[in-house]
Amino acid sequence: MHEYCHRCGGELSASVGESPFCPHCGSPQLYLQDYEEQTDGSDGATTGAPPPPSPQQVEWKTAIRCALLVAGVAAVLSVVSSRVQLVSPLSWLWTISGSMITLALYQKQKPLAWMDAGVGARIGVVVGLALVTCLAVAMAVAGLVARFGLHSMAGFDAELTQALHAQIEKAAATTPEPPEVVRFLYSPEVRAGIMLAGFAMVSGVLLVLSTVGGALGGFMRMRRKVSA
Repeated sequence: MHEYCHRCGGELSASVGESPFCPHCGSPQLYLQDYEEQTDGSDGATTGAPPPPSPQQVEWKTAIRCALLVAGVAAVLSVVSSRVQLVSPLSWLWTISGSMITLALYQKQKPLAWMDAGVGARIGVVVGLALVTCLAVAMAVAGLVARFGLHSMAGFDAELTQALHAQIEKAAATTPEPPEVVRFLYSPEVRAGIMLAGFAMVSGVLLVLSTVGGALGGFMRMRRKVSA
């Protein structure tokens, strides 16, 4: 490839080598390295290392650990509140504020982590799932202990039977049910289904609240990029 002087137009011979001056007029020359030579990594400028992670990535290991801690405390408070009524408001407040508490713990451990409404909502979903799982396990274990260990579920069974009887009587006032259907409605399977349906409804509401709370908490704790 031939090179020409920008001043006199004379051809720059390849034999000039590294000389920065034109052999005809003595004008200094500026040699630019080709783009391919700059990006082939031969000069050590590029190391082939992957680009740095996006600042909007979530440190999921830390986020999940914080979510499980908050969910575990919520499960313990729910079990205690079933025996001590004074703890019930604290249990309810802790569970509703689970996303906010998790975000506070998350940023305390990762102060430089990116935070915005989207990140907060994603962490809120994880918090909601953790709360639902831990509360389900805690309620199941507490129920088994209360029924078969402490034998203290008679009052709960009576209240459930009374509520079920009221619903059946209300429905029978308009459309009487056959006796076999009524017996089935009083069966343990229907009671278990009612309890599971109630818990599923509460779980859905809790998941939505955790997501919304996480988005709100992330928006309040938003950190914007600072241009260098």
